[in-house]
Amino acid sequence: MPIGPAKIIEKKKEYLVPCSYHFYKDPPQLVKGKMQHLWDHEGKSYVDFFAGVSVMNCGHCNPEILGPIMDQMGQLQHTTTIYLTEPSVGLAQRLAAIAPKGLKRSFFCSTGSEANEGAMLLAELYTGKNGFLALDLGLHGRTRLAMSATGIGMWRATGSPSGNVHFVPNPYCYRCPYEKEPDCCGFACVNGIKEAISRRGAGHFAAMLCEPIQGNGGIIVPPMGYFKALKAVLDEFGILLIIDEVQTGFARTGKMFAIEHFDVVPDVMTVAKALGNGQPISAFITSDQMAKSFTTPSASTLGGNPVSAAAGIAVLDYLEKNQLAEKARILGGQLMEGLKRLQKTYPIIGDVRGLGLMIGAELVYPDKSPNPEAADEILETMKDFGFLIGKNGEHRHVLAFQPPLVITAGDISSMLECLERALEGMVNDGL
Repeated sequence: MPIGPAKIIEKKKEYLVPCSYHFYKDPPQLVKGKMQHLWDHEGKSYVDFFAGVSVMNCGHCNPEILGPIMDQMGQLQHTTTIYLTEPSVGLAQRLAAIAPKGLKRSFFCSTGSEANEGAMLLAELYTGKNGFLALDLGLHGRTRLAMSATGIGMWRATGSPSGNVHFVPNPYCYRCPYEKEPDCCGFACVNGIKEAISRRGAGHFAAMLCEPIQGNGGIIVPPMGYFKALKAVLDEFGILLIIDEVQTGFARTGKMFAIEHFDVVPDVMTVAKALGNGQPISAFITSDQMAKSFTTPSASTLGGNPVSAAAGIAVLDYLEKNQLAEKARILGGQLMEGLKRLQKTYPIIGDVRGLGLMIGAELVYPDKSPNPEAADEILETMKDFGFLIGKNGEHRHVLAFQPPLVITAGDISSMLECLERALEGMVNDGL
């Protein structure tokens, strides 16, 4: 029998480091998952609209993913990279076929943090420079250097970060730091980056690290010409572009990788999360030319693990077979339309933004200031209604809709109906 939420919280307080937290005032104990559904210890079912933060793109306990994983576990579970196994090279070949043009060579690791640190190391080796640019409100991991490149205060556990990272304005159009409008801003934030590079000296920076859509920053989507303008500036100064697709990759946004929406090819791309659909795996992917600079012996003990690699191959098979990128585009349109309809009725929704099935609804007070209290209230109510949604943003005030890509149009309609009930209840309560 499950021990129940109260006992789990008791054990967490006694045995886990206190930084480990959880959602909800009255959290359920989740015990079972199947595709887009989860069940708690009392048998209550939920439709998952967060997918473990964009991990379970192919759904929970998907038999077409679990089958190859179990088969591989029954044959060979782990050897490390110093021995030859087939799954890792097979997965690398598959990634080379779907990555943006020219990105061919993979280095496998276990987490997004590790992939981002590896990408930054590669940039240093290739350029001989050790400075980095990063965007405000970006999030790139929990390890020391990745955390130092993270521009959200709550995720920077120390006031003394390591590394040589310089932060620059992000393309947050709803709260533009330059008080411009997207249609006539002239990409002032890109001009700000150019000025920052000029002040510090181009010879200082190896690369710029950024997400194509800032997930934890609040589902912040740049204007369509942003990355072309940014890449032109970086190329002018000989600075590499590292794109962090840890949350956005593998059909989440309606394309295999979110950077494809912007018609730009990065110098390095990092992936994780959805590649394993719950199995730990990550990678940084780069060109033949850049890969030549990394020849010193290196390894990640569990990187390219046969089981994780088999999971990755099964994920790519499932995404392609079921056309989940196209499904994310279509269902994302339905979700976006529904949220924008609610925005017209409920001014507490200040902005709705996203691509595919990665959409954020920013909750605000009448003066446009962040409203995290409303976000918490809605998360609790939606949980009681049987829907698990996320929250992010600097002030944790943006509702995050990142469901498994196997979600249905009916699930989205039901969720929107319940969300309207939750919003109406808040209005009636004077909140």
